[in-house]
Amino acid sequence: MMGTELIRHHVKEENMEISSIPPGFESLTAFSLKRVDNSSQTTKDEPGVTYIDDEDVRRSIKRRPWINHGRIDTTSEDESDSKQNQTLGAQLPKGVVRGCEDCSNCQKVIARWHPGEARMPDLLDAPVFHPSEEEFEDTLKYIASIREKAEPYGICRIVPPPSWKPPCPLKEKTVWESSRFSTRIQRIDKLQNRDSFKKIFTPNYHKKRKQRKCSKPLSDNNSSPVEPEDGFGFGFEPGPQFTLKEFEKYADDFKNQYFMKNNNSEPSVETIEGEYWRMVEKPSEQVEVLYGADLETGTFGSGFPKESNQIQIPGGPHEKFVRSGWNLNNLPRLPGSVLSYESSDISGVLVPWLYIGMCFSSFCWHVEDHHLYSMNYMHFGASKLWYGVPGKDAIKLEAAMRKNLPDLFAEQPDLLHKLVTQLSPSILKSEGVPVFRCVQNPGEFILTFPRAYHSGFNCGFNCAEAVNVAPVDWLPHGQNAIELYREHARKTSISHDKLLLGAARDAVKAHWELNLLRRNTPSNLKWKDVCGKDGVLSKALKARVEMERVRREFHCKGSQALKMEETFDDKSERECSVCFFDLHLSAAGCHRCSPVKYSCLNHAKQFCSCSSASKFFLFRYDINDLSILVEALEGKLSSIYRWAKFDLGLSLSSYVVAKDDDDDSSRIPPGHNGNSTHTPEKPSKPSCMVNDTVILVSDDEDEGESPPLADMESTRGSHPETVNIPNPVKSEDVSNIKETGVCGQNSLDKYYRQKGPRMAKVVRRINCNPDPLDFGVVQSGHSWCDTRAIYPKGFRSRVKYISILDPTDMCYYISEIQDGGHDRPLFMVSLEDCENEVFIHLSAARCWEMVRERVNNEISKQHKLGRSKLPPLQPPGSLDGMEMFGFLSPSILQRIQSMDRNRVSREYWESRPFHSDDNGDLNTNTNTNTGGDDASLMVRRCLKTLVHICAKKKAHRHF
Repeated sequence: MMGTELIRHHVKEENMEISSIPPGFESLTAFSLKRVDNSSQTTKDEPGVTYIDDEDVRRSIKRRPWINHGRIDTTSEDESDSKQNQTLGAQLPKGVVRGCEDCSNCQKVIARWHPGEARMPDLLDAPVFHPSEEEFEDTLKYIASIREKAEPYGICRIVPPPSWKPPCPLKEKTVWESSRFSTRIQRIDKLQNRDSFKKIFTPNYHKKRKQRKCSKPLSDNNSSPVEPEDGFGFGFEPGPQFTLKEFEKYADDFKNQYFMKNNNSEPSVETIEGEYWRMVEKPSEQVEVLYGADLETGTFGSGFPKESNQIQIPGGPHEKFVRSGWNLNNLPRLPGSVLSYESSDISGVLVPWLYIGMCFSSFCWHVEDHHLYSMNYMHFGASKLWYGVPGKDAIKLEAAMRKNLPDLFAEQPDLLHKLVTQLSPSILKSEGVPVFRCVQNPGEFILTFPRAYHSGFNCGFNCAEAVNVAPVDWLPHGQNAIELYREHARKTSISHDKLLLGAARDAVKAHWELNLLRRNTPSNLKWKDVCGKDGVLSKALKARVEMERVRREFHCKGSQALKMEETFDDKSERECSVCFFDLHLSAAGCHRCSPVKYSCLNHAKQFCSCSSASKFFLFRYDINDLSILVEALEGKLSSIYRWAKFDLGLSLSSYVVAKDDDDDSSRIPPGHNGNSTHTPEKPSKPSCMVNDTVILVSDDEDEGESPPLADMESTRGSHPETVNIPNPVKSEDVSNIKETGVCGQNSLDKYYRQKGPRMAKVVRRINCNPDPLDFGVVQSGHSWCDTRAIYPKGFRSRVKYISILDPTDMCYYISEIQDGGHDRPLFMVSLEDCENEVFIHLSAARCWEMVRERVNNEISKQHKLGRSKLPPLQPPGSLDGMEMFGFLSPSILQRIQSMDRNRVSREYWESRPFHSDDNGDLNTNTNTNTGGDDASLMVRRCLKTLVHICAKKKAHRHF
């Protein structure tokens, strides 16, 4: 998150001015020591400021063990040293004096605006977006829609629609006047122009450095970065506490004094910007400001309404803001953000932080943790200036920073992680780094993209809130981030592998539901765009699995491999003891060392000195299992089934009828003798096929390639259906298996594959041509139609399919619609030559699914008896009940449409607003009885065809 600080305590500066403000509030920055003549003690004191003599300095520094006392009296004779030291911020006059005898939070601003020396950077503006009300509804969808245009800038501004005016709980009187927050002290003049502590505490540093340049340079192998001494390193010190009301007064007072606002004229954003960079690049005074940064909303409170706020009333005017995806409390865990798979409330990443600023308070160059997206919203106050660098140019910025600030990076190689260093955009631009500018106003969002460096400052008192988010397209950036963290031995905030696997598992589940249960819900459909062989999720997982495979083969070959427990990292983070790499997917341990000490595969040999024989490896998944997951995301249908069965515990053993449909679904229509052998079962008794056979996908899968996930909706899936198993292998049994081979047999095959009848590998739809027997009578009422078709009472059709009595033969089935009572239709399918075999349901599709299940039942039964030449099991999706009834046949569809002259099937017609009324007019006098005159039927069809031809030629009137 923006603003992660480095707070350290520092020693006093060279002039050792000690103000009378309370301890802990003063600026304790770096200093240089020199002898002070006792005779020069009489000076003109500033109001509220006292001075101490040389003896006081000696007594003070004796308590500071990091100072070399033998060098205090040493004075450099080199003139170049004096010139170099003139640039140190410690020698600049004080521009701000905080506190007095009566008040610790007052200030006297001595520094003044220098309008003639402004250093305004010449930059292009980042793009600004104005979403419509409709576009604003779906946060992540809108971010995806602007990504291609905005990401090349690294940063963009989003201006919400006028209706977006969420209430701000921070403005309530109890919070505004009572809640206190801590601040940090920022020295604006030292953000760019400061010397390292090595320089400050080493006399003749510049002279020695110059001499080294003249000597023979050291080889790369002998050079190493200078490590900072213990207790040293530039950082922001803790400042006083304020309420919002108090801080607003303090911030306004500073701004008024600095810009000499005598006529109440507010300085422009450009004026403040030019003055800020003058202070950073070429300071003339010490300018000290305060910043309330990284305030936890869980403690201080959020600027967005939450359900726990008293202002929230169910169904009230603020409810849409409470639940909105643009409410930063909701953003990280929105469906589609992989951060939703992180269970912990990580402050600053999943829980927003508040930022309460004043004029010139700054956030320095940085990228987000794990190169995440970030979203910042300004609740109220003065504008905030942002500068962004595209993620693709991050390396250029890092190189420019190291080139222009070599001493600081030599002392702190991870300086960019500390967020305490600015570098002028003008300098970056001169180094070939593209920098873009953005001005954020109250009520606006700023979006930063993965690995996009950004910095900025505030133009006055304001309050903003920020959090991270991770759409699926972030995953490749996140993988790159953790590899960089591994190289630099930097701790991680989140488990990247946990997020990646969580997204992959949900994607498989979504496509399992899409193709097998036909649940075309928006949440399921969202996964289609990121899967397939070219999908970002598939490619990210494939790259990670390949990386894992190479590491296992290189580091773990021939070693003991154990199954990682499911709860291995549930209660505590597991990270490599050497490089802090996350160990969610795999880990190395030692039987002799501490049981809680582990390493990544790369450091299996380094994390302890024990012999190789004592080492072991933990794997959450076998590589072959992970390969199946990759294939499932890429669209291999059998792999989707296997992973759903093995990891998610999903099966297709039953379809349960809803409770309120029980009576209707079991009703025997008039005209039947009640001898039906197939009626829907109660919800408490899910239907199943057989009790002693396991039906699974066959081995011969390489003969053909499965269609990609993008085409699955049309093919409806090809997964085999499971049945009841007498002694099934439970998932717990697999997780308790301790020892496995690194590249051994696939655990899916080992524990779940058993012999049984072969399942068809690829879904091939039955080519059916239903013959209409009776078109029936159109009925009014919402249950007699839907958006797909009109269901006339008495409709009958005939179609050929595999016999449920002899699966090696084909036979005819009769599909019909009866009145099921309660003003709703009842769908029936029966065997033409065996009227006792009847399938009844409230759904046409489910009727034929029951037929398919019965066919598979018979195939399994006869396979067990040893019968040969049986057809393969018919997978879900191999037939469509609507098509088997004939409702997808154009001729049948047109005939039924012509029967509904008055359009009583409202739901059906409303879903077809552009269907011409003229077609219906030409079909008047249609006989709803199949006994009508065939000649008249042919005439009507000819007339209808003629109408369509004329319509294409735009000749309705002439016709």
